[in-house]
Amino acid sequence: MTLLRRLLLITSVLLISTVATTASNIDSKKSFNIEFEKYVLDNGLEVILHEDHSDPIVAVATLVHVGSSREKPGRTGFAHFFEHMSFNDSENVPRGANRMLIPELGGSRNGGTGFDFTIYYEVVPKDAFEKIMWIDSDRLGYMINTVTKDALEREKQVVKNEKRQRVDNTAYGFTEEVIRKNLYPEGHPYSWTVIGSLPDLQAATLKDVKEFYDKYYGANNTTLVIAGDIDKEEVKASVDKWFSEIRRGPDVEPLTPRQITLNESKKLYMEDNFATLPKLTIVFPVPEKYHEDSYALHILARILSDSKKAPLYLSVVEKHKLAPAVGVENATYELAGDFRITVRANANTDLNLVKAAIEEGLADFEKNGFTDNDLQRIKAQIETSFYSGISTVLNKAFKLSVYNEFTGDPGYITVDANKIINVTKEDVMRVYEKYIKDKNFIMTSFVPKGQTELIVDGSVKAEVYIEEITEEASYEEVSQGEEAVYEKTVTVHDRSEPPLGKTPLMKSPEIWNASLSNGLNVMGIESSEIPLVEFELVIKGGNWFDPIDKPGVANLLSDLMMGGTADRTPSELEEAIGLLGASISVSRNKEELSIWAATLAKNYEATLALVEEILLEPRWDEKEFARLKMELETRLKGSESNPSSIAGVVFPKLLYGDEHIFGKQILSKNVGEITLDDLKESYKKLSPVSASFHVVGDVSKETVLASLEGLSEKWNTPAPAWPEYKLPVQNKGGKVYFVDVPGSRQSIVRVCKLALSSRDDNYNKLSYAIRVLGGGSSSRLFQTLRIEKGYAYSANIDLSNFMEVSPLIVSTSVRSNVTLESLEIIRDLISNYSATFDEEDMEMTKSMIIRSNTTSFESLDAKLNILNNINRRKLSFNYIEESQNDLLDMQLKDFHDIINTYLNEKEMIYVVVGDAATQYDNLEKLGLGKPIKLDIYGNTLEK
Repeated sequence: MTLLRRLLLITSVLLISTVATTASNIDSKKSFNIEFEKYVLDNGLEVILHEDHSDPIVAVATLVHVGSSREKPGRTGFAHFFEHMSFNDSENVPRGANRMLIPELGGSRNGGTGFDFTIYYEVVPKDAFEKIMWIDSDRLGYMINTVTKDALEREKQVVKNEKRQRVDNTAYGFTEEVIRKNLYPEGHPYSWTVIGSLPDLQAATLKDVKEFYDKYYGANNTTLVIAGDIDKEEVKASVDKWFSEIRRGPDVEPLTPRQITLNESKKLYMEDNFATLPKLTIVFPVPEKYHEDSYALHILARILSDSKKAPLYLSVVEKHKLAPAVGVENATYELAGDFRITVRANANTDLNLVKAAIEEGLADFEKNGFTDNDLQRIKAQIETSFYSGISTVLNKAFKLSVYNEFTGDPGYITVDANKIINVTKEDVMRVYEKYIKDKNFIMTSFVPKGQTELIVDGSVKAEVYIEEITEEASYEEVSQGEEAVYEKTVTVHDRSEPPLGKTPLMKSPEIWNASLSNGLNVMGIESSEIPLVEFELVIKGGNWFDPIDKPGVANLLSDLMMGGTADRTPSELEEAIGLLGASISVSRNKEELSIWAATLAKNYEATLALVEEILLEPRWDEKEFARLKMELETRLKGSESNPSSIAGVVFPKLLYGDEHIFGKQILSKNVGEITLDDLKESYKKLSPVSASFHVVGDVSKETVLASLEGLSEKWNTPAPAWPEYKLPVQNKGGKVYFVDVPGSRQSIVRVCKLALSSRDDNYNKLSYAIRVLGGGSSSRLFQTLRIEKGYAYSANIDLSNFMEVSPLIVSTSVRSNVTLESLEIIRDLISNYSATFDEEDMEMTKSMIIRSNTTSFESLDAKLNILNNINRRKLSFNYIEESQNDLLDMQLKDFHDIINTYLNEKEMIYVVVGDAATQYDNLEKLGLGKPIKLDIYGNTLEK
């Protein structure tokens, strides 16, 4: 199961804990902490409570100290597989409720497995807290008797689908497997990946599941964190009721750090079926998390690559122009760590040149070192990231649980922060000498198939398991099967379902509004919970202003606006932002260009001054423009191997056509046609009259308006003419379009049609009406394709948020040999949706959406999104209450009318990106005619 960001199955929890290890306070005299109370039950369960009454929500995190490092050879991937199994059934919670009930309660839930732990978490409205205690405790203590062979086989298919989606069917997906197999000696707990191998997953037995549970899932190997709007004494009574009777497992022998030393360097290569660009990775073994040297290594990683003055950036990107970027990361875990340098090079680039450029950059670092300003900049950024990392109750729960389990002290965040802020220049150079300079490494060259001439000299072929695709449509049918027969565990406390409190209604936060003399609209929400401010200048335009024959102008304009100002070079601008500990980015979407910033409250005015400079004083640097064009071209070229990205190019073209700007996707082959003059023309259309400034956080209305006086005086561009585009006749419905990606082990599926504008009165109603069909883990698409059939890892339906008519899109990725069967299921679910949507579905939809509003507006990002919604969709300031009332007023006929109007299956376009050799002919059986073949750009290949 996945969360927010990168790296297969090492979830956002690991990422958040990584942020925690770099959380800092520039003033070392101050001590950052999260207030908590910790106690231990008689069964060994460690409980941590944190009160936060800012929102009526509660986060619960259950961390079990077992990850893939506890697996045995032949059963790799088992910790993650067991996480999946744990979400199925338990003795006292109805079948399927673990996945379905929490979204219906208005909450969110997930889990994640890493090398060292597995975590389960939920965020719910506070009145659903008791139900979460019931569900979580039953999953931890009373699930093992419910596991059946049918459930085991079904979940195998789900996890294998996840592996295909994340590893087998993506460019560079096998990199981690190659590195770990060669970096660590055979038998080392980190010598295999978290997700493991397909043969090992298939070999899992019921006996394995029960042995794993008995050994590791005891209360004494677990930390439970409850954070949010709670009363501690009431929570303690609840914890005692639900968790005190869970068995204490056998004592789990702690693992000790096992940092490794390489006796020699190894160079390996792989021809990657899905790669269009060569990629070089160099890995050095380093110490484990919380080791004294790990802090300086974190700083070293950022010094080497994360600025335009960084030595590796200067050598690889600036001087030799071999790649658009260089990545360096110090990844640390309980037992060991690895320090990685990664470069995804430009097309057809010899990786020997990349290797030489990296060596040149490191030599420059050895000779010239770095400045005090570099160190100050990084620590300032770390200070801001610390506050961001505790901005939600869930993030606090993550931090408390990880620190408790791995240091024994939930409050170790103070120690952790101080250790990194006390890193000196001498420390950084010392760890470089100790772990990187002239040390042995693992080097991988991943190159496009047939381009072995690009690999580093002396590399040997890496051995990985590649799943074969069969031409037949046969597959192993799986299902949930019958429920297990067992004798229910006797408990003193009643474990029946607790009642639910009164449904909360979300109230819109207090919003202030003003208008400047130049026409700029200003909106804000003041929130002083943490000393952070986020703001965004949203300007109408974006790709909508691109010339129809030059899509991508807005992309490059947004990139170039961060490429220096009239008085600052790109590196000087970057340093000025970094020294404030701020983040500033310029982005664009199809209809808007936005400048976003996040900063400490004390640095708000200084950060805004830089944003004003970026907006009003562009540098128009020819050299930077050329670099950005190359970077964009490389990035787009890389996406041409990604089946999901290909689908994202194809379906808009089918829906909007070649004469509408939304149908014109920016392609790598067209980037060279864009000129700097094109960007200047687009820039002239950025007007305050069609813009809105949104600010949230620890800053007053008076301060904001005073800070904007200069912008109001200096920015007076008149409103531009808004281009008009006519939508094509929608006559492609009821057809299948196929894009061939040979060797695909999964088929990317998009079933879509144009629906309505986000400003349409029916927009909210349609978003409500599709929730049961495809809105999360309780939806029909998810439950059928994943839970019942095991065909997919995820499936959902989305309604885009455009001012233009927006598409409605069913998205999933299914294993290749059930492509037809999956399309038949999707088609059937859509066709029969209105007829099968009943009173119970309506009531569930109302409850789920209204309750989810309680948990949806906690973070600064979420509050900023409220203002963006008001601006983009022309909503009232209290639209949240209004939309809740509209939903409550909807009758069953209203739902049916909306579904019948906007979700007509015969109007849906079916897009499949997959392996034509095994799937193309079979899709004719869908009854929609012979599939139409397209290339990766959406052009028809045959009539």
